[in-house]
This record gives sequence, C-alpha cells and structure tokens, in this order.
Amino acid sequence: MDTLYINTPEIGPRLFIQHGFATNISAKRIGSDCWINQQVTIGYTFDSEPPVIGNGVRISAGAKVLGQIEIGDNAIIAANAAVVKSVEENMVVGGVPAKMIGENLMHKLFVGENQSPLQ
Repeated sequence: MDTLYINTPEIGPRLFIQHGFATNISAKRIGSDCWINQQVTIGYTFDSEPPVIGNGVRISAGAKVLGQIEIGDNAIIAANAAVVKSVEENMVVGGVPAKMIGENLMHKLFVGENQSPLQ
C-alpha cells in the first residue's frame, strides 16, 4: 500500500513530494519551494515540538528529520541521513547522525520573495 501521511499545520506554496511512498511528515511548518522524496520521516522525538523546515529545502529518499530542530533555507538533506540537530541555511548534510558535508552554492530552490532564480 502506498502511504503518504502529512500532519503539518502550515505548508508554503510549491511543496513537491516525489513518490510519496511510505512518507510521514509531521512538521511544525514547511516553507515554500520544498522538495521531499519517498520514504522520508519528519517528526517528533521526545521533544514537545516537531521540526521546522525552511524555504527551498530538499530532503532526499529515506532521510529522517526528527525533534525540535530547524532546517535552514536551501539546505539539502542527503539520502538516508538521520538529522537530529538543526541545520544552517545552504548546508548539505548527510550520514548517521547527519553532519555537514558541503555547502549548497548552486542548486537553490528558494531565492527570495522578490527575486528570480535566474538573477
């Protein structure tokens, strides 16, 4: 059975969920222009609040984003990463537990409300 579960009160425009198979999303907020792949889990740990996902964030297949953390604008979460600490904007993180593996310089999904991606 293909399942996509979303429990998020605030979702920005242009959220793209690619292959929503086995995907569970419980975020406090998801910004605009985000991309979430299959088998992703976004949700709670023992904290009282779920994650906050910024604008232009990409979360790759199988990644887990858990706890009362923030994912900054244009961050990229690598496939199968386990993210349990906040991620700064434009950072690329991966691994278990996730750590910084690079910086997103050229593949930004969100460039600002009044800017074109081509600027």
